[in-house]
Amino acid sequence: MSPLIVFPERTVKLPLRYFGSVDYYAVMSAFGKVVIDAGELFDKRRKEVHRCNIADTHGPVSLTVPIAKPHGIARARWSDVGVSDHGAWWHVHRVTLESAYGRTPFFEYYIDRFLPYLRREVTEEFPTVAALNAAIDTELRSILMIDSEVSVVNGDEAEVTVNHVFTGEEFAGVEFPAYYQVRADKQGFYPNLSVLDLIFNLGPEAPLYLRELNKSLKRIG
Repeated sequence: MSPLIVFPERTVKLPLRYFGSVDYYAVMSAFGKVVIDAGELFDKRRKEVHRCNIADTHGPVSLTVPIAKPHGIARARWSDVGVSDHGAWWHVHRVTLESAYGRTPFFEYYIDRFLPYLRREVTEEFPTVAALNAAIDTELRSILMIDSEVSVVNGDEAEVTVNHVFTGEEFAGVEFPAYYQVRADKQGFYPNLSVLDLIFNLGPEAPLYLRELNKSLKRIG
C-alpha cells in the first residue's frame, strides 16, 4: 500500500480538475479509493474544471481551456462539455509553462509527459473536458506515485458508497509548508497552485510533500 494513503478503507469523491491543485492531489492520495465525478451538472461558474493556476515570471497566472458550451441538452453534465480549439490555447499553455518553469530543476525531465495534451491534435483526441482531464489525471497520478483505486463515474449511473466529498476546505487553517519555488526569493512562496508547480520544482520529492501535507487530514477521518 502506498505510504501516501491515510484512509485505506475509505472512499473520497472529487470533481473534475484541469491540472488540479496541490490540495486536490493531497486529498486524492490519502484515500484508498477515489471516485472522480464527470457527471456533475454543468455550471459556467465552475472555472476550476477547465482552469489551473501556476506561478509565472510576474506572479500567479491562470491557464484556461476554452470550452464549447452544450446546447440543446437538458441538465447538461460536464461530460457533455466539449473542448474548444479557440485561440490555439494548447500553444498558449505550452509557451506559458516554458516561461514559468523552464528554469526549474525538473521541467525538462517532466514536460514531455504533458506535451500530448498541449498540441493541436488535443481537441480531436480528447473532445470533451472530462476526457482531457481524465487523461491528464492519469499522468499526474503516475508521476505523484498515487496508487489509490480510481474510477471515473458519470453522475447517477454508478452507485458508490462515499465517505468524504472533496470541498477544497480540507486544509482550511493549515499553513502549507513552503517548498522550493524558483522565484521565491523575489516573489515569496505561493501555496496551493496547480500540482504542476510542485512537480516541476520538486520532481521526485513531490510525493513526499503530499505525504507531509496529509498529516493534517487525520482530523477528517
